Amino acid sequence: MEASGVQEGPEASSELNCPLSLQDLARLPKHLWRQWRHLIRIEQSFHSDPNKTTGCRDQDGHRRPWLEKLRRSWPTSLHRRFDLENGLSCRSALDPQSGPGLGRVVQPPAQYSQRRESFLYRWDSDNELSPKAMSRNSSEASDPHGEDMIVTPFAQVLASLRTVRSNVAVLAHLQGHRAPKQASIRNPPPGSQPPPPTEDTGQKLALETLDELDWCLDQLETLQTRHSVGEMASNKFKRMLNRELTHLSETSRSGNQVSEYISRTFLDQQTEVELPRGTPTEPLRPMSQISSLRELPHSASLFTATVPRFGVQTDQEGQLAKELEDTNKWGLDVFKVAELSGNRPLTAIIFSIFQERDLLKTFQIPADTLVTYLLTLEGHYHADVAYHNSLHAADVAQSTHVLLATPALEAVFTDLEVLAAIFASAIHDVDHPGVSNQFLINTNSELALMYNDASVLENHHLAVGFKLLQAENCDIFQNLSTKQRLSLRRMVIDMVLATDMSKHMNLLADLKTMVETKKVTSLGVLLLDNYSDRIQVLQNLVHCADLSNPTKPLPLYCQWTDRIMAEFFQQGDRERESGLDISPMCDKHTASVEKSQVGFIDYIAHPLWETWADLVHPDAQDFLDTLEDNREWYQSKIPHSPVDLWGLERGGPDKFQFELTLKEAEEEEEKDEEEEEEERMLAQEALESPDTELLSPEAKPDPGDL
Repeated sequence: MEASGVQEGPEASSELNCPLSLQDLARLPKHLWRQWRHLIRIEQSFHSDPNKTTGCRDQDGHRRPWLEKLRRSWPTSLHRRFDLENGLSCRSALDPQSGPGLGRVVQPPAQYSQRRESFLYRWDSDNELSPKAMSRNSSEASDPHGEDMIVTPFAQVLASLRTVRSNVAVLAHLQGHRAPKQASIRNPPPGSQPPPPTEDTGQKLALETLDELDWCLDQLETLQTRHSVGEMASNKFKRMLNRELTHLSETSRSGNQVSEYISRTFLDQQTEVELPRGTPTEPLRPMSQISSLRELPHSASLFTATVPRFGVQTDQEGQLAKELEDTNKWGLDVFKVAELSGNRPLTAIIFSIFQERDLLKTFQIPADTLVTYLLTLEGHYHADVAYHNSLHAADVAQSTHVLLATPALEAVFTDLEVLAAIFASAIHDVDHPGVSNQFLINTNSELALMYNDASVLENHHLAVGFKLLQAENCDIFQNLSTKQRLSLRRMVIDMVLATDMSKHMNLLADLKTMVETKKVTSLGVLLLDNYSDRIQVLQNLVHCADLSNPTKPLPLYCQWTDRIMAEFFQQGDRERESGLDISPMCDKHTASVEKSQVGFIDYIAHPLWETWADLVHPDAQDFLDTLEDNREWYQSKIPHSPVDLWGLERGGPDKFQFELTLKEAEEEEEKDEEEEEEERMLAQEALESPDTELLSPEAKPDPGDL
C-alpha cells in the first residue's frame, strides 16, 4: 500500500527531496488493506521459442492464423496495453510514472461499477485483532471503485508492512528536512538526533505505524508454521462460507438443502453413514486392473488418407463446419455440435482445436492416431449419464481453449503446457458413472477402495485417460521426448486432480492469495517463473472452465442445469432404493432447482470468477456480467411462498447444523455464563428487596384477579 506518495526504488529518493505540506500529511494512509486499484500483468515468457518476436508466428517464423483469429474474437479494446492502475496507457507497465506511488486513482469503466462483490469481501469478525478491524474487512467502509480490498491474510500482512515502511520513510523525511534548519541556527555536533516532528503530524503518524506493527506481530505470532499462506486464506474463506451457509440454512428447508449440498461438495466435509446390510458386492478382480476399459470397433480402422475433416463421419459436414467457426468464442453451442457430428462432440471439437493451434505439427501427432484416440476416449464416456458425459468434456475443453487465448495470457504458456491443459480437459471426467465421490465411498465401491477414498473419480479419470494411450494406434504422444512425456503427465495429473470439487476452496484461496500478493508487491507483475505458480494458474483455468456453465448464454446454462439436476435425481433414486440417506439436492421431491443455482453462483461460481477476472483484467468482465444476469434470472424464478416456520424451529432433527469455530464456541459459552450470572444477581436482588419494589405500577396485579 503506497497511498502516502512514498515509493521504493530510485524514484523514491527523488520524491523525498520535495517538501511535504501539512495537507499532504493529512492524507497519509489511515486504513489498512485498502490500496489503489492495481491490475495484474502476467509477464510474457516465450518459453516455447526464444526467437519468437510475436505470438502470431510458429517455430518456423510463419504466421499463425489461428492465434490471430483468437485475438479477433476478443474485444479490440482489450488488445491495448493497460498500466497497473485502471486505465489505458501507452507507457510500459514498468514505467515508474505509471506506478501506484503517485496515489493516482482511476475509476473503472462505469459498466462495471455497480457489480456485486462476492461474500469474500464481507466482514470476517473472527479474525480481528486490531482497532482498525472494520476498515480492514468491511467492504462498506471503502470506496469499492477506486480501491481494492485485500482479503487474504498473507497479502494483508504484506500490505500493512508496506504501509509501515511508507510511514517510516515519511518520518525520516520529516526529520531530514528539520535537521538542516536546526544546524543553521545552533550548529549541533555531528551525530546528534534531530528533534521529532510536530505533534499533529509526526506523533499521529507514529501511533498509526505502531498500530500497524502491533497487528502484524499479532498475526505472525499466531501463524501455524506448518501451514502454507494459501491454507491461511482457505481456512478464513471456509469459515466465512460456513457463516453464510448457516444463515441460508435457517431461512427454509430448501435453503437448508442448498447449504448442505455446497458444504459437502465444495468444503471437503466428509459425512459418516450407516451402510445397509444388503449392499451388493462386485465380482472380485485384481486391484491393479483399471475397470471399464473396452475395445471399440473403430480402433484400427483409420488411416491418414481417410481422416475426416473434423475427425468424425457425418453427412452434415458443411453445417458442422459453420458451427465450429465459433470454436474460438465463448459460448459455443456444443449441443448443436453433438447433433451435427453424430453425437461425437468431443472428437470434433478437440480435433478442431488441435488443428487451430497447429499442435499436430508442433508435436508430430499423426492425424489418424489423434482421431483414433479421441473416438476411443469419447467411447468411454457414458452416454446414459445426464451431465458428466462427452458433451460436458467437450464444453470444458473448448472453454479451456478460449481461456488460454485470453489476451492477458498471450505468450505466457508453452506449447507443451497448452497441450497438457487441453488434454486434461478432454479426459477429466472419462468413465464417470454419474454419481459423486461420496456415493462411491458410502457404498464401499471398488474405486473407493482402490484410491483410498481420496479424489476417487479424479484418480480414475486419469488412469483411464492415460491407459487408453496404450491402445492400438492411440499414442498421440509417441513423438514426444521422455522428458516432455514426464512433464506433460505431471501437469495433467495436477490439473485433473484439481477438478475435485472438494478442493475448490483451497484452489480459490491460493489464487486469491497470488493475485493480492502481486497487487501489494512487485508492482503488480506476475512472473510465473516457477512450476508451482504456473501450474496453479493452469489448475484454476481448468477449474474455471469446469464451472463455466453460469457464465454461458442463458439458453445453454439452462440446458446444463437441467442435466446436472437430472443426474443428481438419478443418484438420489439409487440412494433411496439402497436404503441410504439421500444426498443434498438429490431428492427430486424436495430440491429447489432455482435456489440451488442462486446459491451455487453466490457462494461458488461468483467468488471464483471474480478472482479469475482480477487476474486477467479486463478480459473476463463480460463473463461476470453474464454470470450476474443469469443469477438474477434464476432469482426471479424462485416461487414466493409464505414464511417457512421450519426456519424458526431450533434443534429439529432435520436441521443442518454447521460446525462453529473454536472461537465462536467460546464466545457462546462466555455469553451463556454472563446471562446466568446476570440472572443470579437479579434473583439475589429480588430476595433482598420488598415485593412492592419489584413491580412497576403498570405491572402490578389487579386486586380483582387475586
